[in-house]
Amino acid sequence: MNTLLEMKNITKEFVGVKALSDVNFQVEKGEIHCLIGENGAGKSTLMKVLSGVYPHGTYTGDIVFDGQVQTFQRINDSVDAGIAIIYQELALFPDLSVYENIFMGNEIKNGAMVDWNETIVEAGKMLEKVKLKVNPETLIKELGVGKQQLVEIAKALSKKVRLLILDEPTAALNEDDSENLLELLRELKKQGITCIMISHKLKEVISIADKATVLRDGKTICTLDAAKGEINEAVIIKNMVGREIEDIYPKRENKALGDKIIELRDWSAYDPKIGRYVAKHIDLNVRRGEIVGIAGLMGSGRTELALSIFGNSRNYKLEGELLVEGVPTSFKHTSEAIKSGIAYVTEDRKGDGLFLLQDIKQNISASNLKGISQGGMINDNEEIKVAEGYKESLGIKASSIQQIVGKLSGGNQQKVSLGKWLFVGPKLLLLDEPTRGIDVGAKFEIYSVMNELIEQGMAIIMISSELGEVLGMSDRIYVMAEGELKGEMMTEAANQETIMQLATE
Repeated sequence: MNTLLEMKNITKEFVGVKALSDVNFQVEKGEIHCLIGENGAGKSTLMKVLSGVYPHGTYTGDIVFDGQVQTFQRINDSVDAGIAIIYQELALFPDLSVYENIFMGNEIKNGAMVDWNETIVEAGKMLEKVKLKVNPETLIKELGVGKQQLVEIAKALSKKVRLLILDEPTAALNEDDSENLLELLRELKKQGITCIMISHKLKEVISIADKATVLRDGKTICTLDAAKGEINEAVIIKNMVGREIEDIYPKRENKALGDKIIELRDWSAYDPKIGRYVAKHIDLNVRRGEIVGIAGLMGSGRTELALSIFGNSRNYKLEGELLVEGVPTSFKHTSEAIKSGIAYVTEDRKGDGLFLLQDIKQNISASNLKGISQGGMINDNEEIKVAEGYKESLGIKASSIQQIVGKLSGGNQQKVSLGKWLFVGPKLLLLDEPTRGIDVGAKFEIYSVMNELIEQGMAIIMISSELGEVLGMSDRIYVMAEGELKGEMMTEAANQETIMQLATE
């Protein structure tokens, strides 16, 4: 194989932080090369250097692409060279058509005018290449996330891409869409297109990577070769975190259970916007000192159930009984749920869970301003004290509590989201996909925090699409499908096959 890309001794510094330190990274033509590492390891920064987001002169070291040293000053320079990058947050225009998005900035012209007929024809050819069967005139907003991802790839192919970079491409996709995307990458490989894929999902890396390079703390740790049998979970984890994690799910010594914190009896939630029940006849309970996992496929009603408990922010029509510590209760607003000791950590931390433009301190205090106020005024010293306390206890890696949350890694954002809700002093914590999009080292830290909270007498309901996580962290498991509970079991009696069987009933 011939080398297509070589990044030599790349060093990139921000104010007071060395994000990349003498990184070396080499990719051969026609391979799928995964770039892996914990959040904050420097993966995205390295790709931004490569794509011209950070222009030549703002870093030291050399980018050699197809034998030529490159000095990209902007993204268009890398695109012209045949490099395309697709970010986790897709850069599509929702109110424009598929064909307009594919050729945006790369219009097919007849003289000075755009040739729309030819554009539609060529867009159709690009869609065939990515195996997406949609009308090119369809609006982007009418497509699901998985299909939008394919449109992004079609857009890259229209620019005669030679090196395709995908940053966490399956983070927001369901299992079927994820597998379709991986299969497409295998097909593009056959067509001679080289891919770099950043991913936290180790099973995906193991299934698709020809090689995998590990970054840690802004440095190149190693490059693993699938042909030599080097790409396996144990080796990847050891190199990512600098230690062997014998058990990804930390054990809890004390499993003594207390009284029921919450109980649902024949609980149903009807969504008038879509005209159907999103939760039906649910009987469920959680005890103090217990982690209850809720498993199920996307669309099974798990998040809707959690929201119906947490103050019913979506205005479902509720039926049945909700008991908090044995007392029949009804919440008219999320604030009432919080007062009763219930907190909800959303699956969408960037969209709903955090104020990304505010700092750590402001985010942690946001859910309990009364807790840091005196006479109706916020006590700044108390706010600092509280934020510093959670920064230390949760192990939030940041320069200070004044750091903007949007600039933190995914794992540290999740810890801030946890701190925000722990500050209200909950009895029951609803965790919706608590480790989505974060690396294995940060996952271990989140799991350890969960265990500490349980040992302090809290109760946790954990919604997760990762069956290993459900089995590894739960004391008891409920399985949902189509808004109903299909089964309940102790973890010792459960396995992935029995859960999946119930989830697909």
